[in-house]
Amino acid sequence: MKKYFAEFGYNLKLAYPVMLGMVGHTLISITDNIMVGKLGSTELAAVSLGNSVIFIAMSLGIGFSTAITPIVGAADAANDKTTLVKALKQGLLLCSVLGVLLFGVIFLSKPLLRQLNQPAEVIALAEPFIDYVALSLIPLIVYQGYKQFADGMSQTKYSLYAIILANVAHVILNYVLIYGIWIFPKLGIIGAAIGTVISRILMVVFMHLITRYSKGLREYFDALPTVSFDREITRKIIRIGIPSAAQMLFEVLLFTAAIWLSGIIGTNAQAANQIALSLASLTFMFAVGLGAAAMIRVSNYVGAQDFKKLRLVAQSVFLLTVFIEIVFALVFIALHQILPEQFLNMENNTQLADNTEVIAIAAKLLIAAAFFQIFDGMQVVVLGALRGMQDVKIPMYITFVAYWIVGFPLCYYLGIKLEYGAEGIWFGLLGSLATAAFLLYARFLYLSKKFIINNKIDNPESAVILPSH
Repeated sequence: MKKYFAEFGYNLKLAYPVMLGMVGHTLISITDNIMVGKLGSTELAAVSLGNSVIFIAMSLGIGFSTAITPIVGAADAANDKTTLVKALKQGLLLCSVLGVLLFGVIFLSKPLLRQLNQPAEVIALAEPFIDYVALSLIPLIVYQGYKQFADGMSQTKYSLYAIILANVAHVILNYVLIYGIWIFPKLGIIGAAIGTVISRILMVVFMHLITRYSKGLREYFDALPTVSFDREITRKIIRIGIPSAAQMLFEVLLFTAAIWLSGIIGTNAQAANQIALSLASLTFMFAVGLGAAAMIRVSNYVGAQDFKKLRLVAQSVFLLTVFIEIVFALVFIALHQILPEQFLNMENNTQLADNTEVIAIAAKLLIAAAFFQIFDGMQVVVLGALRGMQDVKIPMYITFVAYWIVGFPLCYYLGIKLEYGAEGIWFGLLGSLATAAFLLYARFLYLSKKFIINNKIDNPESAVILPSH
């Protein structure tokens, strides 16, 4: 255990900027939920439905962009500067194209909302909200291109600074645009959507400036004009990026399906689901930060071809994640009655009955969240380690089985068929995440042992960045 504990300090040093940055991403959504929740449960449900559609596109963009980090991390360890410049150029180009495509797909897919059996009043509010937030996907995915490159270079603080700026701007914009402060009109949930667009534009502009002119990364930006379009690096990013995007998509689709199933039960169940999901997402971001640390450190040891150290470092990240998620689980259990009240206006007598029901449901969901986030945290850090090893195809199949062969049927059966409502849906989520965590961990144990025995990586994905192979 001492060997694992000895790695905790560096794991946290590398992970905490990513943790805080991802918490910042989630706070943008939570800020929307809290401020919009003061308008009423219907408005909160509309934002929940709208964001559920946006999150599907975000999962594809963010998942795809993670392919940049292991390529950069291994090239950095091998001191391959040519590959680093090519990965930066092709990564930014691919993220830009993907952001535009995702915006177009979401914008054109709005009519599908009416096929999901959701409350009519919720759909009426959600549709214009989606128009604006879909536009914010373009700067968000471009930002991911910068972020994943910087992360691969172990410069994880830059994205944190960008997220802090975005959050400050978002809170101010939300406040004045949702409620109509000073000279600004009262726009309701549309104000929240416009605030998201502007804050994300500021975020990518700031991220460009801080990485472009940073001491450690400037030379790679300066060298961009000297390299031409590289098909091999492009194919490599796509080969890793598509399965990575699929892994994230399968999970996000399951949670999106949980939102839609809650909408079938009723508006209050959907609002309660959104409250619990917002809080669980906030704590989950700490695990996402550790998952990024696992991906960075593992990719470095791939480049250095030190597979015993790779396994030890990855296991230390897994252990640290479990400790942290247990602490959050205890917090959820202790405060499950108090936390949901922060999202609704309990002084509004016209909404009091609905709000009371929403809080009662959300309190029960937080008990389920306390347990499932331990498995959720575990599966995301193991996925990070596997991505660092550039193993993405088998994990893609594992996540599909866990979320859609096991998870969705459980959610539907417990929540709808057995009529346990939102609680049943969340216990279905718990079953799927536990399945994913155990299967992915088994995959890591098998693969890392194989690398140690063979003293090499025979995964063809890694051949481009390991010249000695």
